[in-house]
Amino acid sequence: MGTTRHFSTTFTRLLALAGCAMALWMPSAQAAPPVERIKLPPGFRIEVLTDDVPGARGMTLSPRGTLFVGSRGEGKVYALASPLAPDPKPRVIARGLSMPVGVAFLDGALYVSSTSRIVRLDDIESRLDKPPQPATISDRFPTETHHGWKFIAFGPDGYLYVPVGAPCNICARDENRYANIMKMKPDGSDLQVVAKGVRNTVGFAWHPASHELWFTDNGRDWLGDDQPDDELNRLTQAGQHFGYPYCHAGNIADPEFGKQRACTDFVPPVAKLGAHVAALGMRFYTGTQFPAEYRQNNVFIAEHGSWNRSERSGYRIMRIVLDDSGRVLRQEVFAEGWLQGGSPWGRPVDVQVAPDGSLLVSDDMADAIYRIRYAP
Repeated sequence: MGTTRHFSTTFTRLLALAGCAMALWMPSAQAAPPVERIKLPPGFRIEVLTDDVPGARGMTLSPRGTLFVGSRGEGKVYALASPLAPDPKPRVIARGLSMPVGVAFLDGALYVSSTSRIVRLDDIESRLDKPPQPATISDRFPTETHHGWKFIAFGPDGYLYVPVGAPCNICARDENRYANIMKMKPDGSDLQVVAKGVRNTVGFAWHPASHELWFTDNGRDWLGDDQPDDELNRLTQAGQHFGYPYCHAGNIADPEFGKQRACTDFVPPVAKLGAHVAALGMRFYTGTQFPAEYRQNNVFIAEHGSWNRSERSGYRIMRIVLDDSGRVLRQEVFAEGWLQGGSPWGRPVDVQVAPDGSLLVSDDMADAIYRIRYAP
């Protein structure tokens, strides 16, 4: 009897040890993004719609309300047919693309950026479970992957706007080919440059009243922790030059190229956003769900966060309030908390106004889409 009890005890201990070993070996389930850490103005709430969109980057909504999401490292494009429904299920609708960050929707088709080309998925909403093969619309863009990812969007003029980043931190290349914003017709024809001297924009939108193009731009690296600022810019005339590589943030001459042209030659930024914050996606708020003071001349900007600053900065959503002429009245933090104790758990990438007036936010570090709404 004693032998049996001893064997039973020993066997139980072995099972317990085996269980511990298995627990150490087995990969743990991904923890849900800790959105309770996000600080918002009084009355606002944030929730996770999904954390199953690896590398979530640029977003666009179809008129039916389907949310399409690009990615950078995954090479995939996702669709959420009912993004505001409980537990929405992302579908992979394209794969194997080169940094398909940007997505844009027009006349039933989804347009996707892929480094050197733009592709199109026709009649996509009726084919989410069996998506078509992407058809190339244009392959006229550079093949360099440095700043080669592209946010894209259709403008009020019906053209598809496509930025081409500088293929370097700082260099002087053909400005009709690099460091610019271009546009083309939906079939890929009539490609033309609309803005020059733009180092790397990964977010732009059109003013709801003036229809002018506004865009963020990432400042160059290795001029120290506190310069130059990222920029919010406004295009008032096609062909304007915004300074890169000669001048940064409107008044900082580049150490290498600044002697060639004066800062006064270029269009200064509307707002300086802070050094190395990586200002990416931006949208004008066009909904009615937020309080009245948010409903006119308000811009929301996703700051992806610094990568080489000695003390990290960014990792938040900023709000910029303009007057009717487009002058900045104030800049303030709208949402923060993705950076905790100097370490980030998430990185906001893009913002998108949902049909109900809430604000959607993509996060490529937490693989998430968040929804921010006003619910006092």
